[in-house]
Amino acid sequence: MFGIRFIKIQPTTYVLQYKAGKVKREGAGLSFFYYSPTTSLVAIPVGSTDVPFIFNEVTADFQEITIQGQVAYRLTDPKKISQLLNFTLDAFSGYVSDDPKKLPQRVVNTINVLTRKELQNLPLRQALKASDALVKTVSAGLAESSEMASVGIEILGLSILAIKPTPETSRALEAEAREQILREADEAIYARRNSAVEQERAIKENELNTEIAVENKKRQIREAQMEAEIAVENKKRQVREAQMEAERVIQEKQHQLQKAEMAAKITLEEKNKDLVTLAVENTKSEADAKAYAVSGLMKAISGIDAKALQALASMGMQPNQLIALAFQELAEKAEKIGQLNVSPELLRELLSQRSKH
Repeated sequence: MFGIRFIKIQPTTYVLQYKAGKVKREGAGLSFFYYSPTTSLVAIPVGSTDVPFIFNEVTADFQEITIQGQVAYRLTDPKKISQLLNFTLDAFSGYVSDDPKKLPQRVVNTINVLTRKELQNLPLRQALKASDALVKTVSAGLAESSEMASVGIEILGLSILAIKPTPETSRALEAEAREQILREADEAIYARRNSAVEQERAIKENELNTEIAVENKKRQIREAQMEAEIAVENKKRQVREAQMEAERVIQEKQHQLQKAEMAAKITLEEKNKDLVTLAVENTKSEADAKAYAVSGLMKAISGIDAKALQALASMGMQPNQLIALAFQELAEKAEKIGQLNVSPELLRELLSQRSKH
């Protein structure tokens, strides 16, 4: 309505709004109204762009090959490229020129030139295996390319998916490879047969070596057994000698102990003999002393009356002893006594005295 329009730009697109030859608004992901009769919009994609490529080249030995791959890049300076290429938007049909479509082809052409430069130094066989080397070389060339720098292009990644020869060359390589494979197969069969013969010989040798080793081991075992038996016999002999030595030492100890015991018994018997002799002498001396005392006493009392002696003997006696002495005298004169009466109290008293003593 009246030429006023609204535009909404994606975040991966950088937009410049020109009015009267000057930039009025610029940035990524903008949304705004503008007056279309007096406004020019330049939209430059700044996101990552993937471009597949395929082209033919010739190797150093003049063989044609096909290189297929893909490159990823992005624009780092939108204002610079807007001055070199026309990214102006048409109000209805997109871009007003074909420059945005030519930019990917520029990148592919640069890759083609760098790849040709590298492949001209490689023969066919090496070129077919040089994908990794080509990626490194071409990536380094793109990073140093003045053309890429002039338009503000940053290479994000490069990959070579396939390097193929022409169908005729491929069939020739396949035939050569097939023949090589067949030769290798024949050589493998020969090597396998030769290896079988060699292994058979090795098996025989191993069997003989095994038998020799077994016999040697048996001999070593027999020698070890004989050495072990000799060692056992030596040990037994040493044990018997040790036992005999121990028995001899024990017998000597027992003999010495017996001698010591006999000497101790002899000494003890001699001491007992001396003791008995001394005891006999002491007993004899004591008996002589008692006999002498009794003889002196008998001489002293030989002239004293028996009644007086009895009276002297009764001095210091206990009552029961005196009663017993009285009964003794009564018994001596029993023929003169007709009848003797003893009271129960006297008997009880005598019995009680006896039980106390």
